[in-house]
Amino acid sequence: MSASATAIRTPYDPVPAAPSQATIAATYRKVTWRLVPFLFLCYVVAFLDRINIGYAQLQMKQSLPFSDAVYGLGAGIFFIGYFLFEVPSNLMLAKVGARRTLLRIMSCWGVVAAAMMFVTTPTMFYVLRFLLGMFEAGFFPGVLLYLTYWYPNARRGRIIALFMSATAIAGIIAGPLSGGIMKYMDGMNGWAGWQWLFLVQGLPATLLGIAAFFYLQDKPEDARWLTPAEKSIVRAELDQDQQAAASHGSFWQLLRDPKVYLMSFIYFLLLGAAYAIIFWVPTVIRSWGVTDMLQIGLYAAIPNLIGAVAMVLVARHSDKMMERRWHLIACVLVASVGMLLTVMAKGNLALSLACLSLAVVGVASATPIFFTIPTAYLAPASAAAGLALISSLGNLGAAVSPSLTGLISARTGNPLDSMFLVIAVYALVAAIVWLAVPAKMLRQAR
Repeated sequence: MSASATAIRTPYDPVPAAPSQATIAATYRKVTWRLVPFLFLCYVVAFLDRINIGYAQLQMKQSLPFSDAVYGLGAGIFFIGYFLFEVPSNLMLAKVGARRTLLRIMSCWGVVAAAMMFVTTPTMFYVLRFLLGMFEAGFFPGVLLYLTYWYPNARRGRIIALFMSATAIAGIIAGPLSGGIMKYMDGMNGWAGWQWLFLVQGLPATLLGIAAFFYLQDKPEDARWLTPAEKSIVRAELDQDQQAAASHGSFWQLLRDPKVYLMSFIYFLLLGAAYAIIFWVPTVIRSWGVTDMLQIGLYAAIPNLIGAVAMVLVARHSDKMMERRWHLIACVLVASVGMLLTVMAKGNLALSLACLSLAVVGVASATPIFFTIPTAYLAPASAAAGLALISSLGNLGAAVSPSLTGLISARTGNPLDSMFLVIAVYALVAAIVWLAVPAKMLRQAR
């Protein structure tokens, strides 16, 4: 009998049983344990290299002629390079795969991050910060795109939150690690503590980039650690998402979609406000009367630890309820109120830390909830360009906010005054999501 004949099903042949929910859950646990811890570690290193300037500047301004305005511009110019190269990088990932893309991105940014130790002039500072953004461009939207190759929308909120909790964990690590390096390694080999900071935190990115090439697989079909049945489960769930996603026939059609720009503007505001807090928290804590570098780092770790836990819990609840809009509004309102209370605490250490922790709960939880919206809305064919476009336009917010907060602090002489801008921005995000992101849009995205 021919192969074609044997493939014909008769009325008496048993119908293959659909996989049970327990089997599906076990498959995704396997995928998660394989991918998420490694990607989490990569993002911790990426975030350390991005925010350690907030700690380094406490010493840099003592040995280098850098004003708050120079520091703010240098902190923000990172995101200009990020903006210019993010879309090309993500389009390249869609063509050549995550393994090769992460090898290129992480190896290059690790070298540049370490080279920050040789900065002597504002010009060198600006150039290296721009190059760091250029080389790191594509990492975050690239990982988000990579996760859409493995997880359907219904599971994506929790996974994005687990991945993005690396930012909170990096904040926990960054304080004590950065403070300890600058305190105890200052003067070793004739180098200042801030120089050792850039070297120690920069080089691991290069090693992880090499590891990514050998450890990751580009798509579920390439994963030898998944059985054929497990690959079929993942593919079936992803196929259901593709049928529900919005359709963009081309990149130019994507560019004409006003919803893409609405999401970009929301992310612009979210990221601008978040990085204003991230970059200036060490300075704000010092304004409370804390002068020891290690103590500043330890105090900065407390809100991030609370934020990391809240981020995962809020995302899990959002996935369970399959509701994004009101979760996002609640998060940004908590962030706004928390920062307002921080300013009103007027430097009382215990009260200020408690209020800042409340703010970080909202700050940390908002972004993972936000990114469940574009990853569900964009069709697979346009996800690479769409996510990169939203991320690159949004990153301009992080390029602008450090300069604005630096100017406000320089004019008033009080770093807390710049936080009023952050408070207003989070309140504005809540209003925009409430008024301009209808529930109908999110129902279409399911």
